[in-house]
Parts: sequence; C-alpha cells; structure tokens
Amino acid sequence: MDALFGGSFDPVHVGHLIAAEAAAEALGAPVRFLPAREQPLKREGHGAAAAHRLAMLEAAVAGNPRFSVDAVELELPAPSYTVETLRALRRREPGNRFALLLGGDAARELPRWRESAALAELAEIVVFARAGAAAPADPRIARVIEVPAVDVSASDIRARVAAGRSIRYLVPEPVREYIARHGLYVGVDER
Repeated sequence: MDALFGGSFDPVHVGHLIAAEAAAEALGAPVRFLPAREQPLKREGHGAAAAHRLAMLEAAVAGNPRFSVDAVELELPAPSYTVETLRALRRREPGNRFALLLGGDAARELPRWRESAALAELAEIVVFARAGAAAPADPRIARVIEVPAVDVSASDIRARVAAGRSIRYLVPEPVREYIARHGLYVGVDER
C-alpha cells in the first residue's frame, strides 16, 4: 500500500512534512506527494507554477526514503479531481492499494468533491487529526491518525515572502533557497 498526499504545496512546508512522516509511521507505508495541477475548490489559483511546486517538493523530500513525488496530476487535464487521479493510478498500478491522506479541512469538504462516493472504493481515506481537533464524521473516512500540531500555512509563507520577512525553519532549507533563487511569491497580495 502507498499513502497518497495531494495538495497545492504552494509552497511545501514543515507542517506537510511532519504530517507525512506521522502517516508513514502510523500506516507503515511510503508517502507519495501529488502536487495538484489546479485545485477546483481553490478559487484564488496558485502562487507558483506547477513546475516550481513540483521542484520544491522534490527538493523537500530528497533524502527521506519513505517519501517520493509523483507528477500524475500534472499529466492529467485540469482541474485536478482526486477521483480521476485515483483512477489514473489504478490503471497505472493495477495491483497496488492506496491510502488517501487528507487534512481535517479537506476532509470536511469531502461532500463537495467530484464523485466523492467513489473515493472510498478507490482508496482507504485516512484523515490527519491534530490533538484537540476532531476529524469530521464521514462514513468514507476509514482511519484517523494523530499528527503533531504545527501552526504554519502556505498562505502565511507566501505573505511573509511578499513582505520580505524570513521563512527560515518554516520550509526546508532547499525550498527556502529555491523560492529566493526563482523570486517566487514576491509582490503577492495574500489578503
């Protein structure tokens, strides 16, 4: 079984990595990060192009043998619907089983997802729960795993970069260097 962790990763940050490490440990499974081409429930779009988000993810997970990056959603038509991603992975890897990792916020949005009833047939849905925050009650959720609470968000990181503030220790060092080298998120209004 492989655990699949999808999202914008705009940019990937330590909260993503901490949650993924907790999932790998709890499930005894490798974690594949799946950057979205275009998330249908995010109206504001992405601050960085898909190629940049992919490169940052690859830099962030380098050296962790339990982590990998899969660009399957970047190869599919936009927007990125999880049900289509899971079907593509099933076609590509017919004998593999998948666990779909979701944060609590994403899990609360499950009823709005395209063909949400089919998701549980294609993958075991596993939700990250932070201490003191209950996962939503949804029959599609097969398992809840606790992850350490880290108060960091991609939107805050983008706002910090735009304001010329430090993001050191909020993102892995190679990601911080990549953002600076490519001038990402500079002049982005996050209000």
